[in-house]
Amino acid sequence: MIDLEEILSKMNPNQKINYDRVMQQMAKRWMQEETRPRILVHVCCAPCSTYTLEYLTQYADLTVYFANSNIHPKEEYYRRAYVVQKFVSDFNEKTGNNVQFIEAPYDPSEYFQKVHGFEEEPEGGERCRVCFDYRLDKAAKMAVELGFDYFASALTISPHKSSQVINSVGIEVQKVYATKYLPSDFKKNNGYRRSVEMCEEYDIYRQCYCGCVFAAKMQGVDFTQIKKEAKAFMVGKDGEKEFPHIRFTFEGKEI
Repeated sequence: MIDLEEILSKMNPNQKINYDRVMQQMAKRWMQEETRPRILVHVCCAPCSTYTLEYLTQYADLTVYFANSNIHPKEEYYRRAYVVQKFVSDFNEKTGNNVQFIEAPYDPSEYFQKVHGFEEEPEGGERCRVCFDYRLDKAAKMAVELGFDYFASALTISPHKSSQVINSVGIEVQKVYATKYLPSDFKKNNGYRRSVEMCEEYDIYRQCYCGCVFAAKMQGVDFTQIKKEAKAFMVGKDGEKEFPHIRFTFEGKEI
């Protein structure tokens, strides 16, 4: 596998890193070596999954990892998890790919413990960095357990999140585990615009806040309305029963 730190060591340390260009270099080498790495991609929602999957499936075999205990309330979490599964299933059917899906247990108490002391931070501040670290750490650990070549995140497609921060966190997490981090900046090359187009193509629900209760409160999000809409949306829906064909299995067992 390609050593990201080796690539970065050859770059000007005083220059802002173009992580999209670094990822393109890695993809070019995969093609030259005629290899398709297995990548575990952390995704936070279906909209962020769209262009990310469209782009990366050109070069690699992907499994989506939905690990987002930061999402509040639980009704909204279940809605987003379902929409991701439906998108993965529809994407596979439309494109002929075989993207798979893993969902981490929903444990908001764990998230609150991680961000304790940062509740009053503005969105984009230190609480977000801690949250990125929390979720990317989970992704890296799962990648090691299941033998993936790389772990990555679709978070960089958002114009509201710093790709520099997300990638720096991913690089730090990589140092702890026997796996490799795939850098990215999926918003580049009209990636975010393409994600909006794909949301229309696949009729994907686009949420109005990142997920965490703290940022939502600062935005004035009406949780009563969110719960009502999410509950209504989920009536008669069950991702596990509807999309068993996308669920990742390891040594014959579903994860």
